[in-house]
Amino acid sequence: MMNEDSSAASGGGVKKFFQRLSQTYQSTLDRSTPHTRMRWVFAGFLLLLFVLRIFIYQGWYIVCYALGIYHLNLFIAFLTPKIDPEFDPYSQDDEDEGPNLPTRSNEEFRPFIRRLPEFKFWLSVAKSTLIGLICTFFDFFNVPVFWPILVMYFITLFCITMKRQIKHMIKYKYLPFTRNKPRYQRVNDLAGSGPGSVAGNSK
Repeated sequence: MMNEDSSAASGGGVKKFFQRLSQTYQSTLDRSTPHTRMRWVFAGFLLLLFVLRIFIYQGWYIVCYALGIYHLNLFIAFLTPKIDPEFDPYSQDDEDEGPNLPTRSNEEFRPFIRRLPEFKFWLSVAKSTLIGLICTFFDFFNVPVFWPILVMYFITLFCITMKRQIKHMIKYKYLPFTRNKPRYQRVNDLAGSGPGSVAGNSK
């Protein structure tokens, strides 16, 4: 009985520890949500550490190549609309008119909704870079390869993928950024600029 009670207590303690760790991790992410610039500075710092380690020790090129491919896929998902106009049943049938996406400033404002939101994009980049950095501490992942071939493959894949994405943007006439968001005046400002104020100014 004593052994069962002690094992149950230890199991409950471990469970509480991981629950508290998960809550701390989630609260940290929630607090970092509005600080976009600081989040990307942190991700860039991790990426810089990873690149410096690859450059200094001249190894782990497979890890670097895999990380680059993964980041490229994340970037493409970040540039792609959540509902692809090519497969949207509610989009217009005429290809010349394109889908219902904002293309001019005089059109109704519709924000660009991404397939991969900015926060999830940053979180995936930071996590993958940290995992890649950890992998560089293990010789098991240091597979000997001829790195110029990997660089050539990555550049070719990047050019082909970006060319396809740019053609998709041109075909469906959209930009992966929200622009020309309307700004509304305050009620007090509108009341102050009413007919009474105009009459007072005319005197």
